Amino acid sequence: MAVLEKANAASPAIPETIDVQLDLFDEIARLKRELNAVLLAHYYQNPDIQDIADFVGDSLQLSQQAAQTQADVIVFAGVHFMAETAKILNPTKQVLLPDLEAGCSLAESCPADKFAAFIAEHPGHVVVSYINCSAATKALSDIIVTSANAEKIVRQIPADQPIIFAPDRNLGAYIMKKLNRPMVLWPGECEVHVVFSEKKIVELKVRHPQALVIAHPECEERVLRHADHIGSTSSLLKYVEQSPAREFIVVTEPGIIHQMKKSCPDKEFYPAPAQNECGCSECSHMKKNTLEKIYLCMKNRAPEITLDEDLRQRALKPILRMLEMS
Repeated sequence: MAVLEKANAASPAIPETIDVQLDLFDEIARLKRELNAVLLAHYYQNPDIQDIADFVGDSLQLSQQAAQTQADVIVFAGVHFMAETAKILNPTKQVLLPDLEAGCSLAESCPADKFAAFIAEHPGHVVVSYINCSAATKALSDIIVTSANAEKIVRQIPADQPIIFAPDRNLGAYIMKKLNRPMVLWPGECEVHVVFSEKKIVELKVRHPQALVIAHPECEERVLRHADHIGSTSSLLKYVEQSPAREFIVVTEPGIIHQMKKSCPDKEFYPAPAQNECGCSECSHMKKNTLEKIYLCMKNRAPEITLDEDLRQRALKPILRMLEMS
């Protein structure tokens, strides 16, 4: 992640060795009490992190939780832009990110300087940015959206108002098609959601003809056209909980399957195959977080996310607009 995009983050040296006798679940629980800390985790985290978290959710849910928390310390088991968003919403609270290298390919695809030039080339456009972007990119935006609320928010923008949608071109294209609403798209994409193999999904469907295909809108259209349901991560979870179907092909980062199995232990879930050699679609950035790193960041109160106040204020406005319009 580029230096300008990472904001200011204090990152003193952290001991890498941990006493093997420590029960990390107990230690993290103890530190949460001592620090009055809340542990927020994204659905794409490893199962043990999801299980120890105070709240597990998608980007919209985590933003809402960050805005409402009464904790003094927010520990974010996610990626950099998520922790930044928590800090934007909570300037007086300490926000910790277990691994500063837990970035986001989508956020990195939209550097603020290049995005500012792109906006200048399209005067008069409302700038709608997906929450998967840096604080600096948020600060250039008029409204922030998530995959859970993008359709609802774009519907509220007058039909004669031209729109720039960034940074995910696939989510933007999905919204354009669904609403029949032209938008200017920034050409960014999520490295996880574009690796799914249409051919392998069709083959998996042949082997499991009763399985419904559920997909995240960050996927490419060639994959989405096979989906029985398209939605945000939380929408996919809700769909499998309410559907009478017993089998599902899950076309998103497979971390969500842990929650699906917990909610629906009698159902079967098949992670969609990728077209890479390993056939996997895990987010390497999300998986940088571990129980050991969570323990160390709480113990050492670092790495900490900090933001320039002027940048924070500018990035806050489109987030608040999102929360109001949601």
